[in-house]
Amino acid sequence: MTANSGAAEPIAPTGAAMIVADIAIVGGGLAGSLAAAVLARAGHRVALVEKRAVHPDEFRVEKIGSQQLDVFRRLGFIRGLESMACPYDRVLNIREGKVVDVSVGQAYGFTYSHLVAMARGQIPDPSSLIIDEVTAVSCSDDVQHLDFASGRRLQARLVVLATGMAGVLGYRLGIRRRLLAAQHSVSFGFTIARRDGAPFDFNALTCYGERASDGIDYLSLFPVPAGMRANLFMFRDPTDPVMRELRRDTAATVLRLLPGLRCYLGDFLVTDRVQNWVMDLSIVEGHLQPGVVLIGDAFQTNCPAAGTGVARLLVDVERLCTEYAPRWLMTEGMSKEKISQFYSDPAKVAADQQSLRMARFRQALTSRGDIGWDVRRRLHFLRRKIIHRVDQARPGWLGRVRTALRA
Repeated sequence: MTANSGAAEPIAPTGAAMIVADIAIVGGGLAGSLAAAVLARAGHRVALVEKRAVHPDEFRVEKIGSQQLDVFRRLGFIRGLESMACPYDRVLNIREGKVVDVSVGQAYGFTYSHLVAMARGQIPDPSSLIIDEVTAVSCSDDVQHLDFASGRRLQARLVVLATGMAGVLGYRLGIRRRLLAAQHSVSFGFTIARRDGAPFDFNALTCYGERASDGIDYLSLFPVPAGMRANLFMFRDPTDPVMRELRRDTAATVLRLLPGLRCYLGDFLVTDRVQNWVMDLSIVEGHLQPGVVLIGDAFQTNCPAAGTGVARLLVDVERLCTEYAPRWLMTEGMSKEKISQFYSDPAKVAADQQSLRMARFRQALTSRGDIGWDVRRRLHFLRRKIIHRVDQARPGWLGRVRTALRA
């Protein structure tokens, strides 16, 4: 079956016992939904399999900016993003109550569930979304089969696992997850507002931790449709009593840990449920198998503080869906040799390695208390302050220097 042979045909109706598609994507979160939309718009018969018709309001990706927006443009999602997100282009960065610098560049804040809904909305044929649970998967060099809880079956040439850290299906195929760092980081997400209803005096703000012993990397504040969103990233034991304090008395605990924030936030309150996430760093093994490929967190997890998770996910989606999967479908078979091309893709390998490097760097820069890292931490923020002061005195000089270096 070639890439366009089924372009005019929908996948089999929902009530059919056997569903036939070119590509079956298991997992309807951001990675799976983006991949399904990209492939379906290219004319491939895609089945996106997800247990839930509406994705829950999970604490996952909540902002996108910088080079991530370039990928969204290339993949054709930028208008959809703009339609459901809050734009901002300046971030005030502070530490110990003092300005470090100001980040300038377009970014967007949103709710993860709305982002997933936007991606699913880009799939041309709504029947491509199959609400069911996969109970078994069998893969070969030719055709792959999925069994559903409803009793239906699906046949596809390629199976994409975009199941995040839920590894049950992979486990049944002999894929195992190797732990690199248990309880590497802890993240909190919540929304705040001033008690008097007035807007905050900043567009977006990042407050960095003040002491290595606190294990606080930074608190990021940015606009979302529901208000001012707060993401707090820490490298600290998840059983520490401060975690309970952050859940029970969030505002007071945040100000105690980051006293320099008080003059920027004024009298504020938390307006919604406080969510938190403990992240392990892990990577899969035994994943090179015929007919199946893993993307996003299903392949490797990320440190949320490092900000590389979305970048890695987008690299996976773009390289698989615009380069490899279309080419694989043009010839017979779905062998290990084909699948290995994706896993060895230079851009993917670089993104995966950079993600792990940044995870370890952020943890060390934040919480290492030895003199070497203490000096490095001081120099890191001092360099940023100096560059900011010079750029204020001579606006635009930094951009010109960077342009000259790239020439």
